[in-house]
Amino acid sequence: MLLRIFIGESDRWHHQPLYEALVLKAREMQMAGATVLRGSMGFGKSSHLHTSKILRLSMDLPLIIEIVDSEEKINVFLPVLDEMMGGGLVTLEKARVIDYRAGPVPETPPEI
Repeated sequence: MLLRIFIGESDRWHHQPLYEALVLKAREMQMAGATVLRGSMGFGKSSHLHTSKILRLSMDLPLIIEIVDSEEKINVFLPVLDEMMGGGLVTLEKARVIDYRAGPVPETPPEI
């Protein structure tokens, strides 16, 4: 499953950026993976436009957090997410995972 969370850059959880707190919580709960994407422009329910244009620099750009894992693990994470989020949008959709693996371990260069 793919859990997608839309929040603002200025959203907080206990004086910490919410996006950071959510990713750390997902990691603590041993979720398969999480990524934070920063949007350059967007609006939400309030229709207030957030943009990174130089003449209208916003300090609250849109963020998307994507978390991928099994439906069971996502369902365990949802109540935690509900407790941590004030406002925003949460979507859930089926994902077809084609490949999931760690990258190669870098070789240690030979000693000179």
